[in-house]
Amino acid sequence: MNQSTQSIDIRLIECAKTFSDGTRALEPLTLQIEAGETVVLLGPSGCGKTTTLRIIAGLESPDPGGQVLFGQDDVTNQPIERRNVGMVFQSYALFPNMSVEQNIAYGLTVRKMANDEKARRVAEMLDMMQITELAGRRIDQLSGGQRQRVALARAIAVRPRVLLLDEPLTALDALLRERLRVEIDQLLRELGITAVYVTHDQNEAMALGDRIVVMDKGMVAQTGTPQDIYYKPSNAFVADFIGTINRLRGTANKGMLQTAGGKLPWSGPDAGDIEVLFRPEDATIVALDAAELRGHVVASYFLGDRTKVLLDGIGEQTVVVETADRRQFAKGAEIGLIIKPDALMTLE
Repeated sequence: MNQSTQSIDIRLIECAKTFSDGTRALEPLTLQIEAGETVVLLGPSGCGKTTTLRIIAGLESPDPGGQVLFGQDDVTNQPIERRNVGMVFQSYALFPNMSVEQNIAYGLTVRKMANDEKARRVAEMLDMMQITELAGRRIDQLSGGQRQRVALARAIAVRPRVLLLDEPLTALDALLRERLRVEIDQLLRELGITAVYVTHDQNEAMALGDRIVVMDKGMVAQTGTPQDIYYKPSNAFVADFIGTINRLRGTANKGMLQTAGGKLPWSGPDAGDIEVLFRPEDATIVALDAAELRGHVVASYFLGDRTKVLLDGIGEQTVVVETADRRQFAKGAEIGLIIKPDALMTLE
């Protein structure tokens, strides 16, 4: 597709938000989003991610002193209709009294685009979203996935400077959500548009984000690539919120880490009593005579592509291991593990 809109960067400078009832929804936030980058705002309900998105959109104003810049343009006091942003909501926000093609054309009509150019643009959007055959249908005749495609087409048709997506897949079933996630990722790469995506779904964030901004209680807990967030969490909140994490306490001395379940090779400093973290997939189940750690099976769950095994006796908390081994694990059975030293993490 030929997308003529040039990508722009977005800067938030000391943007806080306090509502009229005194509720502090967002602490002062400074964030740089590069041109053409997809940034995902990730966090639990009430963390400030949607408020941040609404400030970027122009649906909310930051507290005095905060600034929003699109490229070199200060848009802090500009309403949404002047910012040239496209928005996709969880609720789709489509017009039920209009057909699919009329919904897609709505923003173009408002902008008084010539009819022949408008028709070409709508046809382009229908083809891109693979919904050409739905052009004349009413919105209530569409499935959830079809409605989401129409909402995306309408947002992109106006060739916005910025695309903002607020939990757009939450209302869909898991299989459709997975498929549309891939389609949205491919679409954003093709368009090269600057995009900000809000979600509480970690898998969505990992799949879509060039960078992820993890938020907690109105503040940024960590910003980084999906790999950084997953393998180098900067604090306990991020470690616990992103995926599953195992915690082990032990004593580090002379290249070894002594734990309740055994000894692990340790490449870090001799720091005495420390806590290390590791991901379930970074532990390998091995024969007992080759094991560094030993524990007993509490439960196991077959998940199709992997089996999740819960073990006790290794640390103070139950340890979770994920394995592709095609075998069953009996409750109470003794299991041996090895963990690569570079898979062990510590929090500063």
